Amino acid sequence: MAKRFTKTTINWVELEKRVPPEQKASFLLFKGKADAYLRRVQANPPEPPKIDWEAYNKMVPVPGLVEKLKAEYVKFKVPFPEDKLSVKVDEQWNALKPEIKKFCAELQKDIDMANKELSRVKSLPKFEEMTLEMFAEMYPQQALNPVERPTYWPHDDAEQLDYVPPVPKADKK
Repeated sequence: MAKRFTKTTINWVELEKRVPPEQKASFLLFKGKADAYLRRVQANPPEPPKIDWEAYNKMVPVPGLVEKLKAEYVKFKVPFPEDKLSVKVDEQWNALKPEIKKFCAELQKDIDMANKELSRVKSLPKFEEMTLEMFAEMYPQQALNPVERPTYWPHDDAEQLDYVPPVPKADKK
């Protein structure tokens, strides 16, 4: 026989932490439905009410009918569906674990590269302390070089005489 629900088995606080902000409304709607279902289950008694078979024996004129109904009632058990899907879910989860590990390893590489770039940027002198000479030394291709590569003010590509605007990819044929 199925056991009676006495409290929810879902850790709603932890689950809510994992819900994206744009799905908060759907989550709260789902939680409300689950809570309403639990309240409906708890509103009913855990055992069905006892039947007074003697009172029925006195009222029913057909002999043996009440005994037959009582025997059938005692024999009847509400079938509880057996769990056939948990095994499939576990198989799918175990099949996904290597993919998850691979994805996490790829992301860890990206995190390591980002941390390396972050440490490189943090090792640079402060913006207020950097001079044009220091910038030219660190980034020779981006620094202004009026002798070898003269430019016009404001020194960006679009303002130069030989500038050709890039053709958008959709227009190329």
